[in-house]
Amino acid sequence: MTKFTVAALYKFTPFPEFESWQDKIRDHANSLEVCGSLLIAAEGINGTIAAPSDAAMQDMIDYLQAIPAIGELEVKYSHATEKPFKRMKVRLKEEIVRMGVPGIDPNRTVGTYVEPEDWNALIADPETLVIDTRNGFEIDIGTFQGAVDPETKTFREFPKWADQHIGPPGARNAKRIAMFCTGGIRCEKATAYLKEQGHDEVYHLKGGILKYLETVPEEQSLWKGECFVFDERVSLKHGLELGEFVSCHACGRGVSPEGRKSPNYVVGVSCDYCIDEYTENDRERFRQRQLQNELARQRGEAPMGPEAQPHMKRARRDLEDV
Repeated sequence: MTKFTVAALYKFTPFPEFESWQDKIRDHANSLEVCGSLLIAAEGINGTIAAPSDAAMQDMIDYLQAIPAIGELEVKYSHATEKPFKRMKVRLKEEIVRMGVPGIDPNRTVGTYVEPEDWNALIADPETLVIDTRNGFEIDIGTFQGAVDPETKTFREFPKWADQHIGPPGARNAKRIAMFCTGGIRCEKATAYLKEQGHDEVYHLKGGILKYLETVPEEQSLWKGECFVFDERVSLKHGLELGEFVSCHACGRGVSPEGRKSPNYVVGVSCDYCIDEYTENDRERFRQRQLQNELARQRGEAPMGPEAQPHMKRARRDLEDV
């Protein structure tokens, strides 16, 4: 069975000539049959890519790290049994993780990194305010014990939530604030925002949830559930093993084994989360799309690519907004 190597990577770093690297990065990736999505901006690089072999992935990572402005990346590796992306995209952005607040620069000020093996002690302390900086549909699948859910739909909503619920230094009784996200990029930028607001004791999980699930033994873990990922695998468990959730091809949310028993769950059409979000005309279009995909599989043809499906388009947008 073919096993694709997947790398979630990012780095906040001054990247003044990022536009000139767009075509070079994409061409090198295509030469290695690497697929996925990378965002590059003046503040750095962010994305997830997949390669058909460990050697091809190492070549791609070496290429990126050899770019003078980038250097050593924060990378989390996992695997997929099927190709998780249809093609390679390299996009130019104003931010590699969209917060929408001018002047927030993790290259200038950022919170304290916490290694996965030290994370449990920090978040178990009752004087630590633990915040999940991901979006609501991700948190529904899994989160750390005792973490606060900001109930945000995109990362751009986090600053407003923080202003209202954390406030200025001293407004909360917590002595310290600890934040986390999937790969480390959102919580890193969130710490930069809180540092700019004057908070001193601000921490974030180095390498994010993925590194924690890879590093910390399950019997010692404070993680509950699975971790949503922005590709066709949908979720990962401890040891970065493939999770049990599948994607609803209408709304993009993860559906658990229990959720798939619901009468509202129809493959490619609806689930409990979105049964009231779409019209019957929408669902009929989804049924026709699902039928065409099934017929394509029966003919031995590739079904509709994930980027062309509504749920994956939404997931890609969320990836850029995370």
